[in-house]
Amino acid sequence: MLLERDLIQSTGFRNVLDGGEVTGFQLRVRIPNYRGLYASLIDGISVRVGDLVDVAHDVPLWTFAGTTYTLQQLWDSDDVRWPLEEAAVVTVPFPGGLPEGTHEVSVEVLLRASYIPIEHQPSRTRSSRWVTLTSENDGGPFRYGVSLYSYTDDFNTVLGLDTAMAAIADLGATGIEILGEGHVPGYPNPSSAWIDEWFRLLDVYGLEPTNMGSWIDTRLHSSGANGRDMAADEGAAALQRDLRLAKQLGFRFVRPKIGVVTSDLVPHPIWTESVERSLDLAAELDVVIAPEIHSPTPIKHPVVDDYIDLIQRTGTQHFGLLIDTGIFQDRPIPLRPGETRETRPAFLDGLGVDPADLAAIGEYVVFVQAKFHDIDEHREDQQIPWRPVLQVLKDAGYTGYLSSEYEGVREPWRSLEQVRRQHSIMREIASHLD
Repeated sequence: MLLERDLIQSTGFRNVLDGGEVTGFQLRVRIPNYRGLYASLIDGISVRVGDLVDVAHDVPLWTFAGTTYTLQQLWDSDDVRWPLEEAAVVTVPFPGGLPEGTHEVSVEVLLRASYIPIEHQPSRTRSSRWVTLTSENDGGPFRYGVSLYSYTDDFNTVLGLDTAMAAIADLGATGIEILGEGHVPGYPNPSSAWIDEWFRLLDVYGLEPTNMGSWIDTRLHSSGANGRDMAADEGAAALQRDLRLAKQLGFRFVRPKIGVVTSDLVPHPIWTESVERSLDLAAELDVVIAPEIHSPTPIKHPVVDDYIDLIQRTGTQHFGLLIDTGIFQDRPIPLRPGETRETRPAFLDGLGVDPADLAAIGEYVVFVQAKFHDIDEHREDQQIPWRPVLQVLKDAGYTGYLSSEYEGVREPWRSLEQVRRQHSIMREIASHLD
């Protein structure tokens, strides 16, 4: 499993139970070395968490390969190792555990090396970072998942499928969302070996497939002397191809991103016929087609009216609305290098849809992509007003997935901690709604 560059890993920061009581907390730490070591060369780790905890190097317990040791037991060991490729699990006794939220965690790791003069031993490596505790709130009435889109630029570079699933499961989440062309090797025809590994990892981490992103590229052949847009039968074929793949991989929903013809994302006219031609197959496979309501399209818009009209006209149970919470953004995303407010889309300053507008369409909402951009160390979302959004969803009777879709700064590994913060916020708010 790939490790984060930071010494202190974000995945694995949690309170621990013993006999039904919270007795302390755990964090995962990678070895601050260029090679693995026998664990008897560890001289301990001191841990400080804000003003709450400050323990000396000989207090924490260490877990390697599923076995937990005191520092003295490590010194007495002959065959326990801290491999370079594995994080140590460090347990700090602290009755009652840490409170919900994001904490500044500081450690100092002490290691000995036989080839360095004893007067310079042990070596001391210090590190601090803000890390969010895995939430203990159940977050009802919603279910929680993560889109692998959240890990864009990390996925296939510093994260693999195994690592990403482990991070999702560590949140207490149960759902995984993917993009067909983004996360399935060999799309649209993955190998049987990859499919077997996909289901093996789902089982290992207790996850279920939720939504698979699909595209109907209406301008696929629009260039050149014989350029043209897709015909409805071609759009239906593209959608049906992905419905079959979604079913093969265990997904319940398919989000078709349909080519648009206006700046407010009115879909290409073939969308209606392409979808209607696919409804029988969707019913046969029991997969729901769910186009997204995405900024800059508000809820009160002809696009949404047309989607609802299709549902009402056909009576289908296999077409519904996917809400992207980016439409509720009410504060600007900071300008990136080289950007000005005049050179970027205006909706990045915030579309500001009133969450109350959800009430009128709640019965048609089948999936929610919990879009967000930045959450600070105080767990304050800088763009999305989560409390009113979640309150209206609850009032509308929605009990499905909130699937994290981080779309902020793409620095390596930043997404892991950002998603942790979002789940902490959403679970705490949801657990205390009216």
